[in-house]
Amino acid sequence: MMDFNEKIENLISYIRKNKLAKYLENINIKIFNTYKVNAKARLVVFPKNIQSLKKIIKVIKDSHLKYFTLGNGSNVIFNFTYYDGVIIKLDKLDKLKIDNTLVTVGASYMLPKLSYQMAKKGLSGLEFAYGIPGLIGASVAMNAGAYKKDMSSIVRKVKVLTPELEIKTLFNNNLQFAYRDSFFKHNKGYIILEVTLKLVKKNEMEILSLMKERKLKRIETQPLNYPSAGSVFRNPDNGYAGSLIEQSNLKGYHINGATVSTKHANFIVNKGSCSGEDIVKLINHIKKTIKDNYNIDLILEQIIINGDYSE
Repeated sequence: MMDFNEKIENLISYIRKNKLAKYLENINIKIFNTYKVNAKARLVVFPKNIQSLKKIIKVIKDSHLKYFTLGNGSNVIFNFTYYDGVIIKLDKLDKLKIDNTLVTVGASYMLPKLSYQMAKKGLSGLEFAYGIPGLIGASVAMNAGAYKKDMSSIVRKVKVLTPELEIKTLFNNNLQFAYRDSFFKHNKGYIILEVTLKLVKKNEMEILSLMKERKLKRIETQPLNYPSAGSVFRNPDNGYAGSLIEQSNLKGYHINGATVSTKHANFIVNKGSCSGEDIVKLINHIKKTIKDNYNIDLILEQIIINGDYSE
């Protein structure tokens, strides 16, 4: 029976022999998360296409290695110092096809970039997403939204790789969309490959004007000068998480460099060299404080990835 390092070397050899992907070994993955948390991973792979992805995951599963797929890292917390497994980056899945008002886009396409490009073509529906710094795949998985709009309102269908490594299409009514929630948050192992959106035609200048207005508001209200991963908690019914946190006098509260933003209380920022553990401890402190003060259970919007995590 092969040990861990032998399994990894076997995987690398298979990738190289079949020219399936680029890869990085024992790399600091600070560059792959917007909190800029220092952490290392044994192996990060960048499959060159969907077929390469399928082949790589099959070997990973057959070898009983841990793995997870990672988008822009803009909604995750690395709660480990070293990941002894494989991280799969889908950077190559970035194709874009426009057919009238139907837009089909690869999972790794940046959402703000797509929003702007569609605006320039007079296609409306993505204005709310202009300030969301994620990839289209992850944005669908979490049903990202802003300004009382979310991905569920524009997603027509999603092409996925199932845990059985089959390619299937799921339509909107299969995706169990809810507030910051979807089918993918409750069914591990599904990988979003491609998304088809239904937009509507509208005047280009009207769309761009609204996006500019919202960008300025975002600059005014969000702590964009520090590393963060956006809103930490979902808003509870009939209220705002940020308001509850602010009313609890938690603005500026910190655990090492992990700090509740003084600009927007529903943001945690990295003001130094905080660890994922520091961020998780701060999250737990906030949750306990809000529970004690208001008997409200805040629900985390971000994803904590522990060292033993695997899809």
